[in-house]
Amino acid sequence: MFRKLSGTVTEADRDSRTTSYLRLYADVVLGAFGPSRVMFGSDWPVCPPAASYQEFVRTTEELTSGLNAVERAEVFGGTAARAYRLPLDRPREEAP
Repeated sequence: MFRKLSGTVTEADRDSRTTSYLRLYADVVLGAFGPSRVMFGSDWPVCPPAASYQEFVRTTEELTSGLNAVERAEVFGGTAARAYRLPLDRPREEAP
């Protein structure tokens, strides 16, 4: 079982969108599932009314700042690669 760390900026009301408030939820998810079963979820395209994609990524990076480099790599790619059975050694395609 895997869990996406998403919905943070879109589900919180405007006054509650502070990193410290959102960290309460992120810490519960990470504590319950562990970084090896939690993956970053972009919330695209529903996040723009609440935050830009860049702001959402920055917030999630802050929410996971207490993790070590290996754990963060899991959240930002490793878990998704396993969950969706994606090869980790596949070269990334450049955007046009």
